Amino acid sequence: MKKTIAIYGFVLALLTFLLKFIEYRFLIRELSTEFFVGIVALFFTALGVWMGIKITGKSPDKNTPKASEPSAHDQALTDPDTLGISQREFEVLTLIAKGYSNQQIADQLFLSLNTVKTHTSNLFAKLDVKRRTQAVQKAGELGILPK
Repeated sequence: MKKTIAIYGFVLALLTFLLKFIEYRFLIRELSTEFFVGIVALFFTALGVWMGIKITGKSPDKNTPKASEPSAHDQALTDPDTLGISQREFEVLTLIAKGYSNQQIADQLFLSLNTVKTHTSNLFAKLDVKRRTQAVQKAGELGILPK
């Protein structure tokens, strides 16, 4: 990281020197200020893209997985335990996906209505959703439930 910062500083100093040299020697009378602003803007755009690629480590190369191949991260999410979803919460989620009401889920799993509501609330928090339909959709996207 220190090397990247040093390179960045050196390039900025070199660019400043180059622009001043061009300005004083050749172009001060023939080109307007907008030209110099355009050069600086192009340079910083390129520099920003380069730094973004360096910092995030996301470069288009052949090592990135293809869209059809699930990554190890995606495969790990297919297990409900990965998200902290308990077995009982998973059962509630499965019945929600089948369209059962809270009362029907309570009757099916021999739970109180308040317990079903608590499990549903916990599921919403763990899946970061606000509605039952969103929970089913997100679970399908994560591979917890079949789509």
